[in-house]
This record gives sequence, C-alpha cells and structure tokens, in this order.
Amino acid sequence: MLLYIAKLLETYYRGFHVLHYITLRCVLVALTSLLIALFIGPVVIRKLIYYQIGQTVRLDGPKSHLQKSGTPTMGGVLILIAVIFGSLLWGDLGSRYIWITLITTASFGLIGFIDDYRKLILKNSRGLSARSKFLWQSLIGLGVAIFLFWTAKYPAETRLIIPFFKYFGFELGIFYIFLVYFVIVGASNAVNLTDGLDGLAILPTVMIAGALGIFAYVGGNLFFAKYLLIPYVPGVGEVAVFCSAIVGAGLGFLWFNTYPAQIFMGDVGALGLGAALGVIAVLVRQELVLMVMGGVFVLETMSVVLQVASFKLTGKRIFRMAPIHHHFELKGWPEPRIIVRFWIITCILVLLGLATLKIR
Repeated sequence: MLLYIAKLLETYYRGFHVLHYITLRCVLVALTSLLIALFIGPVVIRKLIYYQIGQTVRLDGPKSHLQKSGTPTMGGVLILIAVIFGSLLWGDLGSRYIWITLITTASFGLIGFIDDYRKLILKNSRGLSARSKFLWQSLIGLGVAIFLFWTAKYPAETRLIIPFFKYFGFELGIFYIFLVYFVIVGASNAVNLTDGLDGLAILPTVMIAGALGIFAYVGGNLFFAKYLLIPYVPGVGEVAVFCSAIVGAGLGFLWFNTYPAQIFMGDVGALGLGAALGVIAVLVRQELVLMVMGGVFVLETMSVVLQVASFKLTGKRIFRMAPIHHHFELKGWPEPRIIVRFWIITCILVLLGLATLKIR
C-alpha cells in the first residue's frame, strides 16, 4: 500500500524512490509487525482471559503442565494480524507472490481458528475432527498447488532443486502439484505438532522464515541468482517482505509466549505459520532445504508417526510420550532446557541450509 503512495509522491520528491528497495521494506515491515504484535498483545491477552478462552491440559501428560491450565490461547490471531497488516502495508500489492502467501496463511489460520473456537469457546472437546481438518487442509493445499502449476511462467518454478549440486534438478511436470500439496500440508501439521512448549515452535519459525527470506531475495535478483547458481524466479524477491513480517510478528509474540508463557498460539497460529513456511519454500524452490532447516519440525512429526505405528503394530511405545519434546519432559528435563536446546539445533540447521547457497 505504502509503495503505491510512494510512487505517487515520487513526482514531487525523488527520495520516496527508496521504498522500491526490498531490503529497506524488509526492515520496515519487520519493525511494523513487531510493534503491532507488542501493541495488541496485552489487549488480546486481556480479552482471552475475560472470555475464559484458556488452555486445557491433558491429565496423562507431564505434571508440570497442569499449572498451565487456563493460560490464554488462540494467540496466533495476533501473529496473523501483525503479519497480514504488515505485509499489506509494505508489500507490493501488484505481486501475485504476496497474495499467494497471504491467502494460504490466512486460509490455514482459519482452519485452526475454527478448531480452536469449537474446542475453547463452544466447549466441544473434539473441535474439528481430524478427518475434517485434514480434508480442508487438503482442499486448500491442492487449490494452491494447482493454481501455482497453471500460472507458472518460468521453467525454474516447477523444477525440484537438489541442495549442494550445481546443475542437478528434476523437471516435475504434473508431479509438482503433489510436491506443493505435501510441503504445504506437511509443514502446517509439523509446526502444529511442535507447538507444545512455551516458545518451542515460534522461534524456529522465525529463524526459518528469516532464512527463506534470504533465499527469496537472492532468487529474485538475476545477478545473485546467477552467481550462486540458484533458480532465478522474477518477482519472487517480494516474498522476502512477507518473510520479514513473520520474523517481526513472531518475535513480538515470543515476548508474551516465552517461558512461562502468558499466551499460547493455538492451532490458528501453528497451522497458519506452518503453511506459510511451506508455501514460501515452494515459491523460492527450496523445498528440500526447508526440510533441513525445519529438522526439529520433522523430528517432532516423525516421533508421532513412529509412536502410532509402533503401538498399532506391536502394542508397545517407542517414546514415553509423543511428540518427542514430551518424551524429554517425562525423562526429567526441565522445560526451558528442552526449548533452548531445540532452538540451538534449529539455529545450526538453518545455518546449514544457508550454506547451500554457496556450497555447490
């Protein structure tokens, strides 16, 4: 929005041309989203407490979680508000990439909102059934995948890029649709499974979004893309603005979500942010790098899959409790130790992912 205003004001003062620079708008949108989250955070917390929209704690889980019962949840609403408003304010609204990321994030966030609303406000313990939730995720994921496939303008947009190799990639053709669907839906559920401890999911999301923003910026710049031998997709650099909005909003939310949390993000935040990471990775052609940088999310998801499979096949559990962060809790690890160690692991994996820019 402000970019259009700046273009009009350039006629009178050339200094407004500075807003054309993506790097500057990335800084400004991060600060804007951060301030929005910090400003509306206390208001959202008060409203959630007033309407008694609090977390319900499982009795079979770690006993330390019992004290969290009643903590305001659905805090993901403030993240999405900050991300969407910041992106609309500083993003190029003529870019299809901005709209794709916004619509995907908002759609998955809406699924999470309905689930949280049913569980926490209507007091329906089931919320959305797993089948209904997966159905709606699949419909939206497939819709986004088909749209991206039919609107692809450049060969690089539908190729699977292999990290650490200069010229090795696959033309996916129609299988591109299945890859996009898997990445978006998978990332959404992976972040949701990880969101079980104070700040455990949000800071890895922030770090990964920041790294993907770098990929978006260099992938949308012909000179950098050629130098680094990564796919050049004209216009995709605008996604860096959206990534920066996630960084700012995520840090603002972490201010209230850090241990001991004053608010939880709920499904509305976890599903929306996970889908956002997935669609960003697809747009910048770094699906495999997302799996590397999001190794903690992958680990959490696989721990659930293995636990369920083992119990159904053998009647025995591999972990004391899944997702795996609860396993460490039941082993006696303090919650802050688990959180910080998972953050450190994510930091290492993000750096490894960024190394693929140069090591080829």
